[in-house]
Amino acid sequence: MRIPSRRWLLGGLVALLVVSVPAAAPTALARTGAPAPPLRLSLPQPTGAYPVGSTELHLVDAERPDPWVAGRPRELMVSLWYPALTAHGGQPTLYLPPLAAQRFADRTDAQLGLAAGQVDWAGIATHARAGVPVRPRLGGHPVVLFSPGGGVARAHGTMLATELASRGYVVVTVDHTYETPEVEFPGGRVETQRLPEIDPTELNHRMLETRVRDTRFVLDRLALLARGGNPDAGHRRLPHGLGAALDLSRVGMFGHSAGGFTTAETMLVDRRLDAGVDMDGSLAYSFSAGDFGDVVHQGLDRPFLLMGAGQSAGAPHTHQHARDWADFWAHSTGWKLDLYVAEGEHFTFTDHQALLSQLAGAFPLPPGLVEGSIGTVAPDRIVGSLKAYLTAFFDQHLRGQPQPLLWNPSPRHPDVTFVRP
Repeated sequence: MRIPSRRWLLGGLVALLVVSVPAAAPTALARTGAPAPPLRLSLPQPTGAYPVGSTELHLVDAERPDPWVAGRPRELMVSLWYPALTAHGGQPTLYLPPLAAQRFADRTDAQLGLAAGQVDWAGIATHARAGVPVRPRLGGHPVVLFSPGGGVARAHGTMLATELASRGYVVVTVDHTYETPEVEFPGGRVETQRLPEIDPTELNHRMLETRVRDTRFVLDRLALLARGGNPDAGHRRLPHGLGAALDLSRVGMFGHSAGGFTTAETMLVDRRLDAGVDMDGSLAYSFSAGDFGDVVHQGLDRPFLLMGAGQSAGAPHTHQHARDWADFWAHSTGWKLDLYVAEGEHFTFTDHQALLSQLAGAFPLPPGLVEGSIGTVAPDRIVGSLKAYLTAFFDQHLRGQPQPLLWNPSPRHPDVTFVRP
């Protein structure tokens, strides 16, 4: 699939980034001739005060035909990450469900030049426990939605989702079915990417329209959950206290790449979203045609955070240099801030920042892959900065707690530049 701007990008763990660099040869066996044990990757520990629980929902929009596959209603899988009552009980939530993990491994091992079994993709655990009771709070917890990049699974936002949950938010991560390479549904059904071969700009319009409708449908289902209903298509048992934990009077959203575009466009048409974040996402369907999103021309009247990294079209990805972001900035009347990570790259804002660093430490990856994906920024330091700024943004605009971190640059976060008007 050809996309007109890299800020829409793309696939699984560096899946489509490696097309521009040569593949590495499969890593050699240990000197004994026996294969080394598979590498077990890990995600950064959340830093908030609360343990984290998780569950998933299978959502079916019976009134909307699927835009990509004829004869089917629109189906989604979403994960909910929440502050838990206890750190005990339940099983650790896996990063990827087993069948999706196998398909992901088959694609990714080949693209990274690894032999099958060198990385234990199916064994990656999150810092959340499945199905444990929700920590009660009078009035509920603020809710934040996450939309991933184009052709990227919801799993790749887990690091930031669990961080927000540990700080008292209910976070809902969404897979956009048939755009995502693989989505595993209950019963072992896996649906793969099924996008049509059509004009790229037309495809981008259809993708964004679908994503916005997906997001609004998820908001509808969350409202049913908050009223005491069970929106899961199979009516599977939900964690105790989940519906009561949702404060839908305070809802934010963040997204990476195409997910950032989704966030902004959804805010334009749905006032249930109170604040949003675009992490390095273009707001254009086609730069060459000057085809920008409606939100570029109309702006937003609610708080919005732009976060860019590295270079886009040969210039820093900020509102001072990118035409779409510049016009969006000029037309937006709400609170706004533009933060820039010069030494980062497009996937700095995803779990790739943590996972790819570990892979690079264990295997000889294709030349240029790491720098082209996550830049040269210090991994642990930027992960801490991303957590801090994202939490501060939602604390200020969903909880009404002023955050000095958002006022001026901080020496604790030297990789993050404030882009002034």
